[in-house]
Order: sequence, then structure tokens, then C-alpha cells
Amino acid sequence: AEAVKTETVAKVAAAAPSINAKALFGACAACHGQNGEKAALGKSQIIKGWDKAKVIAALNGYKDGSYGGVMKGVMKGQVARLSDADIADLAKQIAAK
Repeated sequence: AEAVKTETVAKVAAAAPSINAKALFGACAACHGQNGEKAALGKSQIIKGWDKAKVIAALNGYKDGSYGGVMKGVMKGQVARLSDADIADLAKQIAAK
């Protein structure tokens, strides 16, 4: 059942990106730059050029606490409120940068 739910969420996100997708990236851009070109707070990896799968894995990892180095604490708070569809939208935007 979980695989079906995940697949459905991915299909919905691919078909209709959330209206908030650009607004969501605004929060990312504050530290990562408008094009993902900056090391957030001078410490993070540069996310520009990451593919969708890498972004999704990182954001989900921050959310469940299984990913991240020095920015783990900061990012956990940033992603805690994101839905699967939000994460898919952000990944699509970041991969396009």
C-alpha cells in the first residue's frame, strides 16, 4: 500500500506542481541563492546541478534525520513541514537550475 501511495504522490506532483513550489524555493534561496549556487551559511554543499533523485533523497533524509552533516539541525527544521509533493516540486525546480 505504501508503494502505491508513493507512486500516486509522485504522479500527482509530476502532473500538477504545487502552486507554492516557487514560494517554497524562496525559503531555500535565502541561504542557497536564487539558482542554488551558494554554500548555505558558507557550510553546505552547492545544490545547483543536483538531479531530482539526489534532491529528494537529501530532503527526505533531512526530514527523517538520516542525512546531513553540519547543516543537519538547520535543515531538519526547514523540511519538517514539507509534504512528499512539496519535496518533489522542489526537486524538480532545483534540478532545473
